[in-house]
Amino acid sequence: MGRIIAVANQKGGVGKTTTTVNLSASLVATKRKVLVIDLDPQGNATMGSGVNKHELEQSVYDVLVESAAVNDVKVATDPAGYDMIPANGDLTAAEVALMDLDHKERRLKMALDAVKDQYDYILIDCPPSLNMLTVNAFVAADGIIIPMQCEYYALEGLTALMNTIERIKQINPKLEIDGLLRTMYDPRASLTTDVSAQLINHFGDKVYGTVIPRNIRLAEAPSYGIPALCYDKNSRGAVSYLALAGEVNRKNQSVQH
Repeated sequence: MGRIIAVANQKGGVGKTTTTVNLSASLVATKRKVLVIDLDPQGNATMGSGVNKHELEQSVYDVLVESAAVNDVKVATDPAGYDMIPANGDLTAAEVALMDLDHKERRLKMALDAVKDQYDYILIDCPPSLNMLTVNAFVAADGIIIPMQCEYYALEGLTALMNTIERIKQINPKLEIDGLLRTMYDPRASLTTDVSAQLINHFGDKVYGTVIPRNIRLAEAPSYGIPALCYDKNSRGAVSYLALAGEVNRKNQSVQH
């Protein structure tokens, strides 16, 4: 039974797409079968996986609005090795279209119910806002990974996200926070270590032990349409996401037993 994980934070630029793409590739490297869903109209996870968002015949829009089957829309990525439901600007229209549909907040869940047994993990790259697309992700998900920078405003944004999660639990009671991931981490900055300490103090073992450093390879890899693991597997960024994949696998095994 696949675990469905939404990668979410309504704050932009915290590393959601980087995390979705690189964690997925790292999970594949640990011999797990992975499906990535790009739920952001910018389509960055799609392009960063080597899929041209401008040439899509079908996208996640068709899954959400037209009830297209996941297996008909998914594409294989190479060399990353995961399957993907891509996105492009059409997804912006899905926001409006969903409002008129039955079960508007459950459309993604209904689509994924048909395929979740085919995968070990399904990762959803959420848009940087708490809109109907994010609600669909949260209703479908078992858990949420929250990437965040250790900076002053990060904690403020977290409160709004927690409130949203609590509200969604009325529809999806099993939803939980899998973990908070500290991204673009620079231990030399005192603010980073202060905020990091506050997170651990407040969330305890919900904070992943792995931190993702600021790393030029992580920034460069998307322009080649590949995860950092395929671009430079020895880079600090790639190694960090492999470590995170290990943590995610261990947590998932303990959940299942």
